[in-house]
Amino acid sequence: MASQQTAEPSGETRRPVLHRHTQRLSYADTDPAGILYYATWFPRMEALQTEWLFLNGLRQDTLLERFGWWTVSRATHCDYLAAARLFDEITIELRVGDIGTSSVRFDFEMWRPADRTLVATASNWLVTVSPDQRPIRIPEILLRCLDGTGNDA
Repeated sequence: MASQQTAEPSGETRRPVLHRHTQRLSYADTDPAGILYYATWFPRMEALQTEWLFLNGLRQDTLLERFGWWTVSRATHCDYLAAARLFDEITIELRVGDIGTSSVRFDFEMWRPADRTLVATASNWLVTVSPDQRPIRIPEILLRCLDGTGNDA
């Protein structure tokens, strides 16, 4: 594991947090030693991303029917920086990373608020696709959500 980080990481300018959620880790999230099981972050990231899309009127179960496109995940990456344990309270934050022609990278940070420790960082590349699963330009309605100007869906 990398060295423990506290406070906000420095470096490149980050976009504002789009959405965040705080939750206490449960027994089901951990291995027998009580340390967070590595794959636990992936469903949590997906849930946060899905909720943000939903709150912006972009329900993933109706994108194809309503707009003629949908999204697929192309790649996901996670860096584990510090141990998270049973009953730790964790805040997951979602930001927009790079925006390409047909894909967007969502960036995640997992923080332990009690000691301001960054326990993990992650990214998920989402691609907009046609009904036959070919990449298409990111639709305007999604671009407006990504740049914070809203959506009128």
